[in-house]
Amino acid sequence: MNLDLPGWFEGKVGQLSALTAEQVPRLVDHILNCAREAGASDIHLRATETGTEMRWRIDGVIQKVAAFPPEIANNIVARLKVMANLLTYRVDIPQEGRVRSSVAGKETRISVFPTQFGEKVVIRLFASSGHFDTISQLGLPEDVIERFKYYLGQTSGVILLTGPAGSGKTTTVYAALREIINNSRGERSLVSLEDPVEVIVPEVDQTSVNPKSGMDMMTGLRSLVRQDPDVIMVGEIRDHETAETVFQASLIGNLILTTFHAGSCTRALNRLSDMGIEPYLLRSGLLAVFSQRLMRTLCDCKTISNDSQHLQNDRFERVAIPNGCPKCRGTGHDGRRVISEVLDPDLPAIAQSILSRQDVKTLNELVKQAGVVSLRSRAEKLVEELEVSPMEMVRVLGAV
Repeated sequence: MNLDLPGWFEGKVGQLSALTAEQVPRLVDHILNCAREAGASDIHLRATETGTEMRWRIDGVIQKVAAFPPEIANNIVARLKVMANLLTYRVDIPQEGRVRSSVAGKETRISVFPTQFGEKVVIRLFASSGHFDTISQLGLPEDVIERFKYYLGQTSGVILLTGPAGSGKTTTVYAALREIINNSRGERSLVSLEDPVEVIVPEVDQTSVNPKSGMDMMTGLRSLVRQDPDVIMVGEIRDHETAETVFQASLIGNLILTTFHAGSCTRALNRLSDMGIEPYLLRSGLLAVFSQRLMRTLCDCKTISNDSQHLQNDRFERVAIPNGCPKCRGTGHDGRRVISEVLDPDLPAIAQSILSRQDVKTLNELVKQAGVVSLRSRAEKLVEELEVSPMEMVRVLGAV
C-alpha cells in the first residue's frame, strides 16, 4: 500500500501495508492518536477517483498526510461510522455522530457526506481544556483580558464573540464560563444550549439542540429562561428568531454569552441589524462585542528580511518570513497567537450609530475615532515584533 507518509507519521503508525481489514480498528486508533499528537484539529478523509486522501488541519491550515487505496479506505470509513453510531449501509445521505470517550479531552465529532467518488469524512478532534481554562490563559492582550473580566462580572446583557469558523470563539466561550464559575463561588446558575455540546464544563447545565424532536435553538432558549438562570451560553446565533430571543432574555436580567459569524465587531452590528433586530433592542441588550482571529506564529527557523517584496509597500522596516525545519515539519510555523478587538456599544457615537442603523463604513470610521484597537493593528504589531509573517497577516485578514 502506497501511503506517501512523512517520516514522523510513518514512525507512529508502523507497517500499515501489513494490516488486513480485520485490523482496521487498530489503524483508526493510530490515525486518531497521531493526529492528536501532531496538534491537528480536524482530519479529512477525501474520496478521490483512485482512493482516499487523508489530510489534517494544523494551526488552521490543511496538510496532506497520506493516501489509502479504496479497499482500506472503505473499511476505515465503516469503522468510523460504527464508532459514531451511524448507519453503515447508507452511503447516499449526510450523517453526523459523536464518539464519546472515557478519557478526558478525547471527544470526537464525525461528519459523513456523499460525494462523486464516495463518502467524505471529517473528524473534529475536540481539544481538552489544557492550558485554556480561563481568560488569562488564552493569550489575549492585557487590555482585552481586563475588559473581558469586567463584562463577565455583569449581571445582564449580551456578550457577543465574533469571528469566522476556526477563530477560537468556542474555546474563548468555555474559558469565559470557567472564569464566571471561579469568581462566583457557586452563587450563579449557569446553563448552556449548544449544537452540539463540545466540552463538558462542571457547574454548567449543558444541553444539545435536537431539531428532529422539536428542540431547536429558539425553542430551547425560550424554555431555558424559565429555568431561573443567571448566565446563559448560546452556542451560536444563526437566525432572526434566536437573535431576538437572546436579546429579549438579556433585558430580563440574564447575562448571555454567544458566538456569531462576522468578520469584525462593526460587521457583527451591521449583520444583526440586517437580520431585523430592532435598534432599540440591540442598543439596550448588547453589553460588548469581541472579535478574534488566530494567527500562526513563526518557528525559530524564521529568516529576517528587509527585501521590498516582503515589506507590504514599505509599511514595515523589516519582517520575518517562514523558512522550514524538522521542528515545524517544514511549515515555518509553530503554534498560534490570538488577536482580538473589543467594541463598547455604550460609546456615545457608537450608541447613536446603532439606533440610526449606520452602515459598516460609517461604523468603522466612528470606531477608529473612538480609539478602538482593530484586529489589523494587533496583527501589524505582531509583524513588527517578528512573531508573525506579513503573508500570514494577509492570509488571515486579507489585503488592505
